[in-house]
Amino acid sequence: MPIFPRVALPLVPALMLALAACQPAESPQSTLEPTTPAPQPAIARVAGVTAAHPLAVDAGIAILERGGSAADAAVAVQTMLSLVEPQSSGIAGGAFLLHYDAATGTTTAFDGRETAPAGARPDMFLDEDGAPLPFVEAITGGRATGVPGVMPMLGAVHERHGRLAWDSLFDEVIRTAEEGFPTPQRLARFANSRWPQPNLPDARALFTREDGETLQEGDHFRNPAFAGAVRQLAERGPRALLEPPLSTAIIERTAAEPLPGTLVQADFDAYEPGIGEPVCGSFMEHTVCVPAPPSSAVSLLQMLAILERTDIAERGPDDPRAWLLFAEASRLMYADRDRYIADPAFADVPVYELLDEDYVAERAALIGERAGAPPAPGQPPGFAPGAAQAAAVTTGTSHYVIVDGEGNVVTSTTSVESLFGSGRTVEGFFLNNQLTDFSFRPEIDGEPVANAVAPGKRPRSSMSPTLVFDSEGRLSAALGSPGGSAILVYNAKALVGLLAWGLSLQEAFDLPNLVAVGENFFGEAARFEPELLASLEALGVTVTPGRGEESGLHGVVFHADGSVEGAADIRREGIWREARLP
Repeated sequence: MPIFPRVALPLVPALMLALAACQPAESPQSTLEPTTPAPQPAIARVAGVTAAHPLAVDAGIAILERGGSAADAAVAVQTMLSLVEPQSSGIAGGAFLLHYDAATGTTTAFDGRETAPAGARPDMFLDEDGAPLPFVEAITGGRATGVPGVMPMLGAVHERHGRLAWDSLFDEVIRTAEEGFPTPQRLARFANSRWPQPNLPDARALFTREDGETLQEGDHFRNPAFAGAVRQLAERGPRALLEPPLSTAIIERTAAEPLPGTLVQADFDAYEPGIGEPVCGSFMEHTVCVPAPPSSAVSLLQMLAILERTDIAERGPDDPRAWLLFAEASRLMYADRDRYIADPAFADVPVYELLDEDYVAERAALIGERAGAPPAPGQPPGFAPGAAQAAAVTTGTSHYVIVDGEGNVVTSTTSVESLFGSGRTVEGFFLNNQLTDFSFRPEIDGEPVANAVAPGKRPRSSMSPTLVFDSEGRLSAALGSPGGSAILVYNAKALVGLLAWGLSLQEAFDLPNLVAVGENFFGEAARFEPELLASLEALGVTVTPGRGEESGLHGVVFHADGSVEGAADIRREGIWREARLP
């Protein structure tokens, strides 16, 4: 029987709640009741980092080798990613993070999602005629930016689990920003792309060489303005971006045309990161834990629960029926996710109802011998179906996992939403455009949308940092991915490969991506064998490119023999590296 420890919803501000923790269950009990097994010791004394760029990994390793904790290293990794991978995440973005405390065996969920300003309106992404604004216009507007939450969130993590002084965690990042570094391939590719953000004045000023050309791969890139902003973070603490002068600069930049925003200092003053328990469920005799809403990671648990009611574990990655099951479970999951998941402080979110055994069995029974019509949202116990709002696959997200020498683990997904956020910069860093993750329409066909804009509300997210525990309650794996709404299936693919098919973590990451939503089956067609593609097409699944499919999975597996296996997605520039412990 699946286990779903109860979580207090919504996650509450850090200043209002002492450390909350969730422990994986030792044995199945009631579907909805929490369990608290005895803490389990760390399996191995191995420290390391896996992240989307070697310089970010090195920054984290340097902290670990100084005796820092996983929480300390997370601050350095995130800040370095903001410098070397600004297209994906940044200090003015948001994040979700799970922290595993090896000494107590507890897991805590941290919510650094951005919030809408008090001046936000449900119709702020509609034009004068009441139609949704074109997406490419909305994402670059000033009103797309929410109050940034990632650094206050990391401050809360550091306050509880850090060992080193906050102001000592930024030296490597400041030095790299001042001295410069070779422009990474991905940064150069996106800086020279046709996306609107890198072609706006702020990005052009940041990425233009002295000869007037845009930075190319390998060019020496310096960002002294960013170094100055990071110095303020180091000296003034994790709320430096929420206080003048940086908050004033952010407010002024978002107030500019086009589509000026309504951020004011009071919005920054009111921001607090959320701290609470994760939501956990079972899959293949393991317990999988993820953040609570407004993350839609509960939908990942629902997809895994649906798949466990099939024979996918008896099949394998070369079996077309296995991929049909994966695709159909994906479509069912997205139908429910798009209807029900939102900020639980503003909407009634059926977290446990989506995971109810009878309801999951009902959804799983809809999977036939071949792909059927696009599924409609289901009706979890006590809830009625209504308007659904889909979301796009985006490239503005990253993921990292850190293990320290005491066995503490951080897994975090971090984002500025789409490529280079809104394309607007302050002191060398990009502003997020996370508010475009809200539904542009407050209602559809007369039905209210749960993820509609509201003052102080956090937009729905697909960021799903994940921890996995074995049947004895020992930490087994930590992983996650970027990819917008496709994060859910990227993580699901990795977990199916790892836990159902017995693949190594790297092999699981290397599996082709398939993103099945509604009537569409987007995927890495070139990575599937031609015979498998033909068999899938005969089952009604025509895999076509076109939805991004560029995951960025990073993770770690702890083996029973004490060894640790780190992995990084071959689709990006990431690596896994172990620290040298004394």
